[in-house]
Amino acid sequence: MTLSIFAQEQQNRTNTEEAIANDEKLVVVWTSGDRDVAIKMVFMYTFNAKKNGWWKDITLLVWGPSAKLLTEDKELQDYLKKMQEIGVNTIACKGCADLYGIADKLENLGITVRYTGSELTNYIKENRHVITF
Repeated sequence: MTLSIFAQEQQNRTNTEEAIANDEKLVVVWTSGDRDVAIKMVFMYTFNAKKNGWWKDITLLVWGPSAKLLTEDKELQDYLKKMQEIGVNTIACKGCADLYGIADKLENLGITVRYTGSELTNYIKENRHVITF
């Protein structure tokens, strides 16, 4: 019974995601390990874009040095939580997380950790808007 409820929730989520046109979806690829870039560019824009409805669907992809920075900085973690609370999807590259030995820490922050190379490629091929910091 639980499995069927889970499957239905997944289908509902998929239907909702498909209902949003790709030109209303933004993927923010955050790779920089620079804290100022995180606070003054990545997080400020991503948070405000979601809060103000500039994009209907926003995914923050944490990739490379940014993942390490995030696991070490409480202020960034608190800011991330605020973004998650307003609906920003957060994912991280498993390959990068494994290189830094931080996959568990990222998951504990509510971030989905998975291999993202092909996923990013699909986002680009689907004509989603992608910005990189």
